Amino acid sequence: MLRKIMLAVGTALLPTIALAATIDVTTADIPVGGSTEWTADNEYILNGLVFVSEGASLTIQAGTVIKGKPGQGENASALVIARGGKIFAEGTADKPIIFTAEADNVSDPSDLPLDARGLWGGVIILGRASLNSTPGETPIEGIPTTEPRGLYGGDDDSDNSGVFRYASIRHGGTDIGAGNEINGLTMGGVGSGTVIEYVEVYNNQDDGFEWFGGTVNTKYLVSAFNGDDAFDYDEGFRGKGQFWFVIQDAETGNRAGEHDGGTTPEDGTPYATPAIYNATYIGSGAFSTNGDNDVVLKIRDNAGGKYHNSIFTDFAGEGVDIEDLESGEDSRARLEAGDLVLANNIWWGFGAGEDVTSLAPEFALAHLVANNNRLEDPLLMGISRARDGGLDPRLQDSSPAWNGSGTIPDDDFYTQVDYVGAFGNELWTSGWTFLAEAGIMPNEMATVITSESEVSAAIPSAYTLNQNYPNPFNPSTTIAFAIPADGHVELILFNTLGQQVATLSEGWRMAGTYSVAVDASDLSAGTYFYRLRAGDQVLHRKMTLLK
Repeated sequence: MLRKIMLAVGTALLPTIALAATIDVTTADIPVGGSTEWTADNEYILNGLVFVSEGASLTIQAGTVIKGKPGQGENASALVIARGGKIFAEGTADKPIIFTAEADNVSDPSDLPLDARGLWGGVIILGRASLNSTPGETPIEGIPTTEPRGLYGGDDDSDNSGVFRYASIRHGGTDIGAGNEINGLTMGGVGSGTVIEYVEVYNNQDDGFEWFGGTVNTKYLVSAFNGDDAFDYDEGFRGKGQFWFVIQDAETGNRAGEHDGGTTPEDGTPYATPAIYNATYIGSGAFSTNGDNDVVLKIRDNAGGKYHNSIFTDFAGEGVDIEDLESGEDSRARLEAGDLVLANNIWWGFGAGEDVTSLAPEFALAHLVANNNRLEDPLLMGISRARDGGLDPRLQDSSPAWNGSGTIPDDDFYTQVDYVGAFGNELWTSGWTFLAEAGIMPNEMATVITSESEVSAAIPSAYTLNQNYPNPFNPSTTIAFAIPADGHVELILFNTLGQQVATLSEGWRMAGTYSVAVDASDLSAGTYFYRLRAGDQVLHRKMTLLK
């Protein structure tokens, strides 16, 4: 009996990058008042702080690789979009723009250790949107205070610094002195006219993303294995956010969200009140030895902010720490005034315990209950920090996160979804992130043609994964597996680097025996591994493609 046929066609795992030349660039190569374009047939090396000055614009073609030279202090390398300058960096899912260290061979995702950090600077975008600090414009951290092009802030909340889309920023965060590192992506006074979406910061020495004031709206952000905070905001940041994802390193990294209201003065207005929907924050592990990963959210200095429809899990401490001073304005005041809202979220897996007291200070617990916060396992597909394809923050079919989401504002920014967390069925990290490229996460853009059928209606007695036949093979082979109970099935093909090459079977299956025909015509000869996840079982086998 033929129960189901699945047909999936995809693309190659890694983008093809043909490099004709390696070009060192400095600020002098981006003339004031002119337009400069960097193309994918060249590799660009940032030599020091490279500014896109006021009146200048920089266009970066999809698939372009930009590298930063090593160096600290005055020799740090970073790309800085100054106030009045513009960047148009528009990658695609299959041709991301990659910012990385000079030592990184981007054609080999295993050439640097997974924890390589601080090898260059990062990307800094500055604008003229308002802050809540005095005097309203400030030198950005990570740049010497004597540099006038490092100023940000102003009075134009709709300021436009350009477009930054499908970009992966890797191995940055060099120290410019006195513990002052450069964040992966720093946004100072960036206005709502700027487009920032599909951006990954991987293994930065300092924060992944940091906002200093401003109103920029951001979507599809990935902060992975960074050395300090994943998402940090300060000075009255008021942008919108949706689909933010965090995975913290098991041994290094601070909070998923460190949220400050203001610095000088702390009670300055406008208050920090970003509105974030559909986040998934995964910490270092509830029993991790990383003591810095103590809370999901640290909210202080009179900060507000709003988290809706989000998942927070796997942290060594508690859920949220909200500033509560003996006198004066504080973040508790923002909670009580409605400027700080935590609603329709799922919390789970804290070292502080699995009861309501692990979530927040006592004064905030009534707020969490009244706003439909739940303490229950979100049943994600998998959490891993290795090259095994096991990091999959999508929801299992039985996950409670498919229900209980609150209303999302119906405007021209937010996407209407009916689940809690950053992922439903779609793995939007596929193709363009290092997490997918390195095989840490599944890569759904890397599938081969398969067809699946049920070959026996008899219910088997155990989970089994058969050796493919024939083996070795060229170019076709068949894999059979059996599941003794209805449930979610995932059959994945990997190469020897641990990179996902194909999704052979995925979804809810009834108990039975299944056969998957694999056509590997587009794969290179070599050894491959296939893995079955079903029920509480994970089974592996090896096969060989001859050509």
